Amino acid sequence: MNKLLIILALLLPCSAFAELRGSGDLGIIIEREPAAIQIINTSTQKSLSKITGLGDLSHASVVYSRDARYAYIFGRDGGLTKIDLLQDVISKRIIQAGNSIGGAISQDGKLVAVSNYTPGGVKIFSSETLELIADIPAVYGDGKLSKVVGLVDAPEQKFIFSLFDAGEIWIADVQNPTAPKIEKFKNIGQQPYDALITPDGRYYIAGLFADRGLALLDLWSLEQGVKRILPDYGKQDEKLPVYKMPHLEGWAMAGDFMFIPAVGQHEVLVINRSTWQLVKRIPVIGQPVFVMARPDGRQVWVNFAFPDNAHLQVIDTKNLSLMKSLSPGKAVLHMEFTPRGEQVWVSARDDNRVVIYDTQRLTEMARLSANKPSGIFFSSRAHKLGL
Repeated sequence: MNKLLIILALLLPCSAFAELRGSGDLGIIIEREPAAIQIINTSTQKSLSKITGLGDLSHASVVYSRDARYAYIFGRDGGLTKIDLLQDVISKRIIQAGNSIGGAISQDGKLVAVSNYTPGGVKIFSSETLELIADIPAVYGDGKLSKVVGLVDAPEQKFIFSLFDAGEIWIADVQNPTAPKIEKFKNIGQQPYDALITPDGRYYIAGLFADRGLALLDLWSLEQGVKRILPDYGKQDEKLPVYKMPHLEGWAMAGDFMFIPAVGQHEVLVINRSTWQLVKRIPVIGQPVFVMARPDGRQVWVNFAFPDNAHLQVIDTKNLSLMKSLSPGKAVLHMEFTPRGEQVWVSARDDNRVVIYDTQRLTEMARLSANKPSGIFFSSRAHKLGL
């Protein structure tokens, strides 16, 4: 009897854990209504679990710990939630602000930064405990607070972000996280609405909503300050209503070219990365939102704002032309490529499904049911800059 009790005691703790699995092919699908996430497996194309109690996920984004075990979810209600992907549970959840718009994880994986609309600024937390480490108010002018957008991680243990209301770019050096060193670049252009860092970590580029062109900061040559690129783009174009702001974090880098969404226009811009000059304007079906490259750079996939958001278009990066149009479902909000690019997962919010495509054949492979799906984030992001 004693031996049986010992065996049962040893087995009971094991039953409390999810089945043994690796984290490299896991990911998260954000469900907006009711707010929840699905943890999925990209290799089996299956949903593994659902987690609720995550607050407002209407504009949620996700970053991952270095070991890809934990996901950090940034909610529109100011919530910051740490998810254990191997045990399918919430490790910790805090409300850190009134309205947050995204976040990033530091180069060493020890810090999680959150960009906030209300109050404007960036807060930095321990990735292990979610304890507040630093608070950086986005103060400008006569003491006003700016909304913060375009927050990314950068080499040398830095975070970079833009101030929407102030028209500034700030670099926070967090090598000493309790006392960040802030470097400010002012007068970069009006209303930077989003930004990205190039995959090699050299260039930070912010889109400007109330100005023509883009703001470029070379992190290898900070003494040169911010440079305006494409300053004359679209001057003669008819101004169209902007139904949804493009998300620049999804800008595509492919070979010598950068592919970016044109604000308020039905086209994708192709820019030479050596000269930062416009090479071509590719007409597309609507106003592009995400312009994303397959990991090998051979294709660029584009989704659109209302009323054309039931469509996707695929660009051939070799000849800079459209190669395919697809219709995954109503209200396509997000796309995510598997780590080596053989699949792309697409959320169709109003049809309550995620559609998986074979990127070589450009054919549908599978579907998953999801309630009002939006963002899709795979754990391979753990090992990439700016994602």
